[in-house]
Amino acid sequence: MITLDEALHIALQEAYQTESEVVDLQDSLNRILARDIVTDIDIPPFRKSAVDGFACRQADLSLEANHQDAPMGLADKNLLHIIETIHAGKNPEKKIAPHQCARIMTGAMVPDGADRVVMVEDTELISEDIVRITGSGKDINICQQGEDLHQGAMALKKGILIRPQEIAILASVGASNVQVYELPSIAVISTGDELVEPHLVPAPSQIRNSNGYQIMAQLRAINLEPDYSGIVPDDECRLTEMISDAMKDHSIVILTGGVSVGEYDFVPAVFSKLRAKVLFQKIAIQPGRPTVFARKEGQFLFGLPGNPVSSFVLCEMLVKPFLLRMMGATSLPGWIRLPMGQDYSRKRSIRQILIPVMIKDGAVFPVEYHGSAHIHSYSSANGILSVPPGITDIKTGTLVHVRSL
Repeated sequence: MITLDEALHIALQEAYQTESEVVDLQDSLNRILARDIVTDIDIPPFRKSAVDGFACRQADLSLEANHQDAPMGLADKNLLHIIETIHAGKNPEKKIAPHQCARIMTGAMVPDGADRVVMVEDTELISEDIVRITGSGKDINICQQGEDLHQGAMALKKGILIRPQEIAILASVGASNVQVYELPSIAVISTGDELVEPHLVPAPSQIRNSNGYQIMAQLRAINLEPDYSGIVPDDECRLTEMISDAMKDHSIVILTGGVSVGEYDFVPAVFSKLRAKVLFQKIAIQPGRPTVFARKEGQFLFGLPGNPVSSFVLCEMLVKPFLLRMMGATSLPGWIRLPMGQDYSRKRSIRQILIPVMIKDGAVFPVEYHGSAHIHSYSSANGILSVPPGITDIKTGTLVHVRSL
């Protein structure tokens, strides 16, 4: 057996990067960026006001300012003459001279001569064209041209996941067409004589197929749209035929069930029968030990355990990172270290164990968990705790490795 880290390393080493394609900006959400994005303009493109208020000269507001030369009627300290109103999208028409200001709106271009915008809350309107500065705030309240990015600067690096905030950046630099990595084509197959589809009432000895729909949902969470091939019984010929058919149209086939050492566990043998090279088929992990990974030229086959928690966890820990790497992602989900919020113990410590936990208030709390068939435990969890082999007890406050879900 190999460790989970070794299995992940093998899988990631095998992953090749898909080709790129160009999509509309609105269709690029949750895709992986395939080229660096350089801004074509300064961001912001001009000096703009960060608040509603009055654009003025700081020199006219300083305690040392000489108001003896102020125009008639402005001899009082901090009285300024309003020369224009500047809305967002309007070019200023006048330059701010001594003892002058312009009424300005958030996002509007700051006029020449002004080096500060006083918030409207720190002013008192004396007349239509006279304002008194009443506040003592020192904030400049001006976003300087290019303070976020200068023209020609790197806005986004390839390999990142495009989230809503990246959509905003792409739009701001004029990237209306976005080059992203293609999505791999995936088939999902569930195996087992005992399985029936969710809309059916199971007969005695049957169960509803949760794994197939669970895997499909996990892949959709990273913007993939796998094809569901259905349920195949524990029949080697039927299984061989279904996997072979799936490989005609897909680069990746993911199966659940049929991977252990039972009389009807045919998946590893079928992989070999189809001339796929099995790269590993046992991981020193609980749950999920009988996990198979195989390659046939540019196609990949995953055989995940049939227990729902096992298939869920191995999809999160192994399959999804592999797919993200194929899609060009440079950053993959990783472990974080947090303190235990309560004591934890287990009887056997031969293998690394992954258990569902709730991450709350910066600490880790195991949830009720009955084993690899207890998928309901994960509805109460938002993380997965890794307990290394040889560890039976973890005390409150001990730093542990946890993965958020």
